[in-house]
Amino acid sequence: MSKLSEAELREAIQELSGWVDQDGKLTKTFTHSSFPEAIVFVNAVAHIAELANHHPDIDVRYSNITLSLVTHDEGAVQALQPDRVLILPDGVEDLWNSEYADLIALA
Repeated sequence: MSKLSEAELREAIQELSGWVDQDGKLTKTFTHSSFPEAIVFVNAVAHIAELANHHPDIDVRYSNITLSLVTHDEGAVQALQPDRVLILPDGVEDLWNSEYADLIALA
């Protein structure tokens, strides 16, 4: 199977609002209004990641959550299959743009 070229990665990133290539990782920071809300977001991302079988590195800094995607076996996001590179970011963006007030209310 073919892997992503640098050009394909740049093209994929252009389709993603706020995601950047940072040292071979596809990265984005999401800012929430509180720590509990941020943790609800992390748990929702964990569920999406498990379904996609693609698990991001997650950095929690109070209400700022940074997600970094990399193919751990290869050490760079370019190693992702072209049809898989946008699965997790698309799912996270859908979550971020949705009304997940019911989940936040539990926080």
